[in-house]
Amino acid sequence: MNHLIRFKAFQQQVTLSRREICREVFTHHKKNITIKREKTLDKNLLRIFDAALTISNRKGFKAMSMRDLSRETGLSMGGLYAYFSGKEDLLEMLLRTGRTTIQRILSAHVDPVLHPVSKLRVAVQTHIFLSEVLQPWFYFSYMEARHLAPAHKAEAKAGELGTEKLFQDILEQGRSKGLFEVLDSLLTASVIKAMVQDWYVKRWKYAKRNVGVDQYASFVISCVERLCLAQSERQAHAELYAGASGTMVE
Repeated sequence: MNHLIRFKAFQQQVTLSRREICREVFTHHKKNITIKREKTLDKNLLRIFDAALTISNRKGFKAMSMRDLSRETGLSMGGLYAYFSGKEDLLEMLLRTGRTTIQRILSAHVDPVLHPVSKLRVAVQTHIFLSEVLQPWFYFSYMEARHLAPAHKAEAKAGELGTEKLFQDILEQGRSKGLFEVLDSLLTASVIKAMVQDWYVKRWKYAKRNVGVDQYASFVISCVERLCLAQSERQAHAELYAGASGTMVE
């Protein structure tokens, strides 16, 4: 069964409820948030998050000042401090929000798929599609990791290793069933992670070449299968792709 979908369908299926995300942020940081009106809270938290990501991806989180954030959001300095106690608290909000959202959506799409070959496809595609939907956060997390305090840096590394572990576990499951032939499942998972990561780190390159997210996801999946599938499995799954571009068959 082909579990792959188009990016447009992914956007429609995955309701990235920004209000729900704000509710989660409030739950974990309510001691520092003095605004209690839900409508105001949701609207302004989203404004703050978007502004912080925009500024950070332009000049770096460390270089971002509260005055920068005030100008970008249109909120006063006092208004900003109604939502967080300082930049460290804001950073924790941003990192927690991204991690929670990614883990929830990855699990929702990958866990129900049982066959290892299909599961690997879905894991790769979902991660790439998520990085398109949440591109500012993914780029922020990648670029800021080296500047984070030790505790946050450890969490960022754990997140990356967690994605590799997801790929590795699927490869091990498929290898035990004779579906995959890989010499080293951990190194293979690392290579898959690097290909997935290239989409949001070098997005400008693919935009310049008119490569869309559907095409890129299909191409990466095709490459991964050529790398990992056992010889007996390659022909059985070849009909899902056409040509070197890895175009998905409807």
